[in-house]
Amino acid sequence: MVDIVTLGTFLVAAGASLFMAWSIGAGSSGSTPFAPAVGANAISVMRAGFLVGLLGISGAILQGQNVSEAMGRDLIAGVSLSPAAATLALSIAAALVAAGVFTGYPIATAFTATGSVIGVGLALGGDPAWAKYTEIGAMWILTPFVGGFAAYLIARSLRDEPISERTLVALLGVLVGVIVANIEFAVLGEGTAAASIAAAAGEPIPGPAAVGPILVTVAVAVLWAVPITIGMRADPLRTERRFLLVMGGLVAFSAGGSQVGLAVGPLVPLSEDVGLPLVALLAGGGVGLLIGSWTGAPRMIKAISQDYSSLGPRRSIAALIPSFALAQAAVLFGIPVSFNEIVVSSIIGSGFAAAGSGGVSVRKIGFTILAWILSFLGALAVGFGGFSAFQFVVG
Repeated sequence: MVDIVTLGTFLVAAGASLFMAWSIGAGSSGSTPFAPAVGANAISVMRAGFLVGLLGISGAILQGQNVSEAMGRDLIAGVSLSPAAATLALSIAAALVAAGVFTGYPIATAFTATGSVIGVGLALGGDPAWAKYTEIGAMWILTPFVGGFAAYLIARSLRDEPISERTLVALLGVLVGVIVANIEFAVLGEGTAAASIAAAAGEPIPGPAAVGPILVTVAVAVLWAVPITIGMRADPLRTERRFLLVMGGLVAFSAGGSQVGLAVGPLVPLSEDVGLPLVALLAGGGVGLLIGSWTGAPRMIKAISQDYSSLGPRRSIAALIPSFALAQAAVLFGIPVSFNEIVVSSIIGSGFAAAGSGGVSVRKIGFTILAWILSFLGALAVGFGGFSAFQFVVG
C-alpha cells in the first residue's frame, strides 16, 4: 500500500516531468527530425509537427528504457535521487529548455537535463559517476565531428557523383536497411530485455547463431533497396523526397526513444516506490512529447530549417542518415544525447559540401555552440545551488 505522502510527492514530480517532456517535444525532439525535410520543401511545417509527435510517442514506448535508466540511476553514485531532488532537477531543466524554445535558439536538451541531474545529485551528497561521464563526454564530443563529416561525405558524393546517383541512393537505402534491422525494440525481447528485428526473426533459422540475424539483415536491406532502385529509374526527384520523408520519420522515432529518458529518467527510482511500471512512465513521457510537438515544434522547425542552411533533397538525406545512426547508437548504449547537436552538426556538414559554406550561418553556429556549453554548465550550477538552498531551508 502506497502512503499518501509518497503518492503526492510522485504526482508533483510527475508534473515537472510532464512539463519537461512538453519542452523537449516543442524543442529538440519535435523540431530537428523533420527540419531538413522542411528545408528541402518535402513537407510543410505543420504536417511535420503532427507526424513527429506520433512517431515520437511510439519511439518513447518502444525504445525509451535505456536512456531513462541511465538518467535515473547512472549519473550519480552512492545515492538515489529523492522525490524533492527529482522534482527540482526536472523543473530547472524544463525551464531552461522552454526558454530556448521561446527565444528561437535550440538549447541542447541532453546537456541541460544531464547537468541539472548531476548538480542536484552532488548537492544531495552523491559521488561523481566518472565512468558514465567519460562515456557521455565521448559521445557529446565526437557527435559533431562524426555526424558532420559523414554528412559531408554523403552530400559530396551525391553532388559529384563518383558513381551514378541511382546506384548511390540505392546503396544508402541498403545502409539504412541494415541499421533498421539491427536496432532494438522493447516488444521484440523477452521480459524487460529488448531485441532487434534481425535477432528476433533470425533466431528460428537453423545453423550457427550468427547466420539467422545476418540473413534477416540482408533481407531487410534488400527490401529497402529494391523500391528505391525502381523509383530512381522512374522519377529520381520524387523518390529522393520520399526517401527524405522516411528518414525524417526514423529520426523522429529515434528522438522519442532517446529524449523521453531526459524527462522521465529522474522519476525511475520514485516510480518503483509507487508501483508504476516503467512502460507506463515511458507512455506518460511520450504523451508529453506528443503535446509539445503539436503545440510548440513548428516554430523551432522553421528556425532550424531556414536559419542554418538552405538544403535540397540530396543534402537533407545526407544530414538525416548519420543523424539516425548516431541517435540509435545513443539509444543502444543508454547515453543522453542532444538531438539539436546531432541534427544541426549533420546539417552543417552537408551544407559545407556545397561550395564551401553551403549557406551555413557561421554566426548562428557560434551562438548555438555557446548555448550548448552554457546549457550544461548553467544547469549544473543552478541544480547544485538550488538544491543546496532547499536543503538549508528545510533543515
